[in-house]
Amino acid sequence: MAKLIMVEIHSNGVADVRLNRVEKYNALSPEMFDAITETGEMLSANNSIRAIVLSGNGRGFCAGLDFDGFQNILGSNKSSITTKSFVSDTTPGNPAQKISMVWKCAPVPVIAALHGVSFGGGFQLALGADIRIAAPDAKFSIKEVEWGLIPDCGITQTLRELIPIDVAKELTFTGRTFGGEEALRLGIVTQISDSPLKSALNMAELIATKSPNAIRESKELFEATWHGTRNAGLALEEKLQKRLIGSPNQIETVKANFEKRSPQHIDPE
Repeated sequence: MAKLIMVEIHSNGVADVRLNRVEKYNALSPEMFDAITETGEMLSANNSIRAIVLSGNGRGFCAGLDFDGFQNILGSNKSSITTKSFVSDTTPGNPAQKISMVWKCAPVPVIAALHGVSFGGGFQLALGADIRIAAPDAKFSIKEVEWGLIPDCGITQTLRELIPIDVAKELTFTGRTFGGEEALRLGIVTQISDSPLKSALNMAELIATKSPNAIRESKELFEATWHGTRNAGLALEEKLQKRLIGSPNQIETVKANFEKRSPQHIDPE
């Protein structure tokens, strides 16, 4: 059987991660939930990774919950997906929530390249990325209402950063499908591209040329303070900047700028 997740780590530290359950439109089975989280945690622990590109092989990104798996929980009081204990506690949430939170909590930027459909849990998986690049004809839906459910794959921690609450409610209450251009207008995706994977890889390659310490600290800064208090945000800015100033990669970045050459960064500790 083909691997559920394919990972290629390029020489520049860019990790190319692809959902690979092609025959099921990359739908989310219990095994797929686990494979996504395990992959994210593995990459997060690798200090040589500079950026991650997340995409789906086949006709689309992810069709959401596997219908066959969903049928198995009908009539049950609780879903095994959301109640079973996952092997690792390094990512917050239950197994359904971990698929988005593992990317949100990753120390490096995660860029999702989206084509075809991103429905239900697949939509929420994409929301876990820092940046989303979508094809113009990509399709999105918070589809859980069609099954009498609420979205529960970490959406409370991701969608709130992108759109107003009334828009989130409308999309959730109706479950309607909307396209890439509307997703861009709403602020759900960052960019539209006719070749989202190529654009995502190009962006990741650019990020990989920057000081990995500065990139990691920048992500930490925004994740820790975006919904925090003014004083907490200012204090973290100062703390992280002091950590960076005079560090090996910061010095190398300055030297490379003055010497008009590409910097030779080392892996963060």
